[in-house]
Amino acid sequence: MVSVALDPIEKKPLFHFLPGADALSLATVGCNFKCEFCQNYHISQYPRDHGGRVFGERVEPEEVVRQAVSSGSRVIAYTYTEPTVFFEFAYEVARRANPLGIKNVFVTNGYMTREALDEISPYLDGANVDLKSFREETYRRHMGATLQPVLDTIEGMHQRGIWVEVTTLIIPGLNDSEEELRWIAEFIRGVSPDIPWHISRFFPAYRMHSHPPTPISSLIRAWEIGREVGLNYVYLGNVPGQGEDTVCPSCGQTLIRRYGFLVERDELADGRCPKCGAEIAGVWS
Repeated sequence: MVSVALDPIEKKPLFHFLPGADALSLATVGCNFKCEFCQNYHISQYPRDHGGRVFGERVEPEEVVRQAVSSGSRVIAYTYTEPTVFFEFAYEVARRANPLGIKNVFVTNGYMTREALDEISPYLDGANVDLKSFREETYRRHMGATLQPVLDTIEGMHQRGIWVEVTTLIIPGLNDSEEELRWIAEFIRGVSPDIPWHISRFFPAYRMHSHPPTPISSLIRAWEIGREVGLNYVYLGNVPGQGEDTVCPSCGQTLIRRYGFLVERDELADGRCPKCGAEIAGVWS
């Protein structure tokens, strides 16, 4: 392992999954993508940038589960890099954590086979999937991958009962056109209007360190498109404020107020809006 830390679940980000819970978060170096804009490039791209070398500490699956229990973590998150790179290890941890009532979540680029998804799905409770673009050319050129497997994973997770949230990092000039944002929102809506869409602000990083950050106006327009298309839950990331709050899609009542990774107020009542009684999609217990 290269990183083990206790994070709020909101950092993943997962906003409809045990709000305020601590997640024991872990990763190894490496990734199956080569994103030029990676925010965690110092560990995800380390093998690619250093001739295939890796580093980290050897840890057994049982040790991770023991640490989750001792820290009181309700969740183990496989995150920071790409969990399919350390899939076998993640599987062994999840298989042991599941009977203890500890939930398992992936933060993933979604580039996995149906066989891998079938293997992990009995033990995987939730996932945040990065949908980085809706153009095949962008995936090939900037990620070294293809789009369709990511779309298949989002659909496949939802069909298997895994709670799914989607994140799109909005990068000026790369994936911020109204046309593409609408494609993304319409795809998510086609899977389920209850899938939360996290629209995240880009800051210069890695091989795009001279690229400008995302204008706030672009994020707001993406949020508007998500709502216009019919998504019930759209959030703004890397921009603290009201764009992080969970609002009842039926009556407009603010249910969960957040600031950054902090839950300031949670008024959900058994997964329902206390004002109108509408059921709010998510994993609440």
